[in-house]
This record gives sequence, structure tokens and C-alpha cells, in this order.
Amino acid sequence: MPKITVIGGGSYTWGPTFMRDIFATSELAGSTLVLHDIAQDRVDLVYALGQRMIQEFNLNFHLEKTLSLEDALHGADFVILTITTGRLESMRPDLEIPARYGIKQSVGDTTGPGGLARALRNIPVVAEIGRKVMEICPNALFLNYTNPMTVLTRTLAMQGVKVVGLCHEWIGVREKLAQIFNTQPENVTAKIAGVNHLIWITDLYANGKHVWDELPAIAEKILSGEIKVDEEDTSVFTDHAKVKSILFQLYGALPAAGDRHIAEFFPHFINESAAWGADYDLKLTSIEDRQGMEMFAKMMIESVLNGETDLAPFMADISTEAANKIIRAVTCGETYIGIMNLPNTGQVSNLPRDAVVETYGYIDSTGVHATTYGDVPAGVQNVLQKHVLNQEMTVQAALNGDWGLALQVLINDPLTSRLTIPQAKHMLEELLEANRQYLPLFFQS
Repeated sequence: MPKITVIGGGSYTWGPTFMRDIFATSELAGSTLVLHDIAQDRVDLVYALGQRMIQEFNLNFHLEKTLSLEDALHGADFVILTITTGRLESMRPDLEIPARYGIKQSVGDTTGPGGLARALRNIPVVAEIGRKVMEICPNALFLNYTNPMTVLTRTLAMQGVKVVGLCHEWIGVREKLAQIFNTQPENVTAKIAGVNHLIWITDLYANGKHVWDELPAIAEKILSGEIKVDEEDTSVFTDHAKVKSILFQLYGALPAAGDRHIAEFFPHFINESAAWGADYDLKLTSIEDRQGMEMFAKMMIESVLNGETDLAPFMADISTEAANKIIRAVTCGETYIGIMNLPNTGQVSNLPRDAVVETYGYIDSTGVHATTYGDVPAGVQNVLQKHVLNQEMTVQAALNGDWGLALQVLINDPLTSRLTIPQAKHMLEELLEANRQYLPLFFQS
């Protein structure tokens, strides 16, 4: 049975999720799951929870923990990546520095100045992980869950790693579409292409019926308030689909991610004139929001370990993430079909080759295969092209410590493009200085 390594296995949210999902996959019984992290206290806690899962539910899995990346990778058949270089506190400058320049971000982990800063921190770390993978377990299938998804998947693919980037945004949008069409999510199928957090639906079926022509009326009803999406959700993750609906009316294609991610790819939705996103029911995620969620997850683990919380409901609540399904498919000689981020070998014919794009694809024992999409509509291509080129430049800037290239990325970004060049330069200097300890290539003498 396979050896599955989780890099960032000390995550209080992802660690328990991956363990639970894999442990619930009976076909993987007998597998070894290794939790790797650079923080002893975090991996110890998640490991203790995993051991409780195995003991309480009499599971046939072998669980290990280690701080050694080499040991974690040795003999690995599958590698799952979920890390945050510098942890959550490193993201504070990503949000607070741009805010002083009048740029607020709803997430700040994919595009915009926050996405750039996070990319510059993560890319060198992920590049080193990729180098180790190619040295120790080059045949392992690498499942990347870390943001910025596109640039990190690109970094790994450039090294020859067998990598696929996985994101759950379409899964969430599909659930909302299923509610609108009164069906189950698995009965909703779509033609989709784009880049991570900005993929576009250009055809849609529900229960085998072609429902694409119904979307204009649905978008209008969402914007008028006749249809309320996620009305009961008051969290920062709420998605009322107003940004998507406006863009659908504009481009004739429907973005298929949460509004809070989509909005950051455009200059129109999070600015003073739009009440910093409030006009579109957007909520801006703060570091305190993220830290609160992390502390709640830690508290729940400790509560289980102290015998105060029943583990059974969590174990029964299998997530919609793809990792366990992919591992099962490859291990059992099956085929997994789903949305995935892969280098563009022609699946999106009017976007640059080799750049990472997100489309449907399939994975089986022979590897990862993209499904041909064709041309995205011209208006969508125009939007995506500049982001694709910015992502390619971001990878090069990070790998080479190139200030000039990083400044070009910042100026080309829609959220930052309204700044003067001196303002953008000063903001970049502040962001890099705030991240100095993570960016040695940018501060070589």
C-alpha cells in the first residue's frame, strides 16, 4: 500500500482533514501516512489526534511524524503540500501595507500585492521541496493545495515534478448551482477554463439538461435580490454571487470561484466608490479572522484529546477535497475526473503554453491528463492573459530575487495599477522589507 506524505501536516485544519478523508477510504487500508512539519508542537498535536482516530475507530493505517523532509519523502508515492511560509502572521504586512496606499484586499493570497508577497515567500521554499522530491521520490504524484496555487504549481512543474494543483472553489460554486437548479452537485456539469480562482464557465448542464440559456435570468435575479445566494452565511467566506453575476453580464461567461477571490483580479469591486466591496456584499478577511479560525481548529483538536468532544461526527463528515479520491484511483487502477491545475500543453489553446491553467482533467495509474477545452472567449482571454504573464514573471522574480521584475508585476496588477510608479516602488520596498527574513535572494549584497 502507498506511502502518503503531508508536507505541512501540522496544520490544524488541513492535517485533520487529510487524515480523516484518507482513513475513511477503505481501499487505502494498510497505507502509511507521514505528517511532516517544521514546527514540533504543531505536528505533535495533529499526530496525537491521528493516533486517537486510529485507536478509537480501529483503523488499519500506520501514522508517522517527522521534522525531516528527507525522511518524509523517502519512499513516498504521494506528496500533499499545504504550507504557509512564515505562518499567518507573515500575511499581516500583505494586507496592512497596501491598505496604507488605499489598496484593500478581500483575501490577499493569490493576486494583488498580497498575492505577490505570499508568492515571493513561498516560491523559493516550494522550489527547494521540488528539488528534494526529484532527488528522493521523483515518481511520486505531488498534490499541491498551497496558494498562490498557480505560481507554486508552475514552480514545481518547471523542475519536472509530477504535480497537479487542487482547489475547491469550483466545488463550492457547483453546490450553489445545484441548489438553484434543485439537484445534487454531481448532477451539475460544466465546460470550464481559466487560472486558479479565476476560472470561467462557458457551458452548463444540470441533470443532463442544457441550462446555459437560463443563466442570464438567474444573474439578473441575483442582482435584484429575488434570488439570494448564501443568505444564511454570515462568515467572511460568504459568497452572494453578485460579483460573478455582474461579470457574467459583462463577458457572457460565469466565473466559478468565490466572489472574494474573483474580485481581486479586477479593479472595480474593492475601492472607496464601492464601499470597499460592501456594495457587492464582499467581506474582507483580516489576519484576526484567520487566526481566530486557526485557534478554533486547535481548540477542537485539544477538546477531542481531552475527551471533551466526540470524534465520531468529525470522522463521518468526509470533505469534498480530491486528495483521497485521487490516491484511491491511482492505487486501485481507477480513473479520477475533476478540476485541476496543470501546465498548458494545449488544453486552453489561446493562452500561453506551459503556463499553469485550470480545467477539467483526469488522473489514473498512467498519470495526470488534461482535458482539451479549446479557446476561451476573447474578452475572457484579454482578462486572463495579463494575469498569466504576471504569474510567469512572479515565478522568475522570486527565483532570482529580481526587484525590477517584482515591481513590473506590481504595476501590471489591476489592484495596484492606479498607483504612481514612485508609490508602487515604495510599497514594494515596504513589502520586501517586511518579509526580509524570508527573502534572502532579494537582499544579497
